[in-house]
Amino acid sequence: MNKDFYALIMAGGIGSRFWPVSRTDYPKQFIDFFGVGKTLIQSTYDRFLKICRPENIFIITNEIYTDKVKEQLPQLSDNQILAEPLMRNTAPCIAYGSLKIAQLNPDATIVVAPSDHTIADLDGFIASINQSLEAASKNDCLITLGIKPNRPDTGYGYIQHTEYVLNTDPDLHKVKTFTEKPNLELAKSFIQSGDFLWNAGIFIWSSRSILMAFEKHLPDMYEIFNVGRAELNTPGEKEFINNAYFQCTNISIDFGIMEKADNVYVLPADFGWSDLGTWASIYDMVEKDYVGNAVIPSEQVIMFDSSNCMVNVPKEKLVILNGLHDYIVVENNNMLMICPRDEEQKVKEFVAEVKSRFGNKFI
Repeated sequence: MNKDFYALIMAGGIGSRFWPVSRTDYPKQFIDFFGVGKTLIQSTYDRFLKICRPENIFIITNEIYTDKVKEQLPQLSDNQILAEPLMRNTAPCIAYGSLKIAQLNPDATIVVAPSDHTIADLDGFIASINQSLEAASKNDCLITLGIKPNRPDTGYGYIQHTEYVLNTDPDLHKVKTFTEKPNLELAKSFIQSGDFLWNAGIFIWSSRSILMAFEKHLPDMYEIFNVGRAELNTPGEKEFINNAYFQCTNISIDFGIMEKADNVYVLPADFGWSDLGTWASIYDMVEKDYVGNAVIPSEQVIMFDSSNCMVNVPKEKLVILNGLHDYIVVENNNMLMICPRDEEQKVKEFVAEVKSRFGNKFI
């Protein structure tokens, strides 16, 4: 295992689309959605143990979740858990993590990945990450993984690539454009063209390349973190980071760097990826009965004349459903949500309305 390969796992999101199961005080990365005995962040960590040394895996999360990270990943040292004082999108957290790792090892090559993805083909995932790490360690390039699409999905961003490839690896194609979530007609045209991939939000680069990219494309942010570089991995890190984050703009790595840089490459991949963005993504992944009902857990749920439902309820509850078709039924503690499956995009609206009426009590 290469001593210069590192992983930075992003685990600071709230996951509001999975309300009421995912809440501010217990977001989706800390939940075992599939009843497999591991939460999403634990599964992500275990995947990267097959790529990086344990001491080379870092978690970056909001400071309110550091105790949960320690509870679920007790093998991590305190220095491997990076605490963000504010939510400032992905660019600041990647700048922080990349500089911290670079201070430990200037020769580091880093894979950055969210903590809430699921992977069906582990061997395929490992092969794609290792191939990208090898390429990034030898070239000044920024690599992202693109998932080969099998449908015109409007819930993902898209990456268009060219025929131009990296000299040392013909599988890596130069990126032409990034497109945010398109409408259905545009998504269909992307699929038909054959040169678009889903944006998986997984990035690979050397610490030198990404820091040069920050210096060029987000110079103010680069300077905010670089000025306190010597404080990283010391007792002074927390105070410095707290001050730095209050100076940072809220911007994604995609918009801040990837869409501007001219050395971005994509590796087309196909390893059963899902970003678990909505209840529909859970429904698509789990086993269903003969009429299309997905029930987690299923021990005490009885369904009559019901089909194509996504049901997630506490295992100690006895639940009877009758005459329900194409619905999401989710209960957690003192909250129950019943919603047509084709209207699940309204979950964020529900959360906003609950917050306006009851404050943060149910959020």
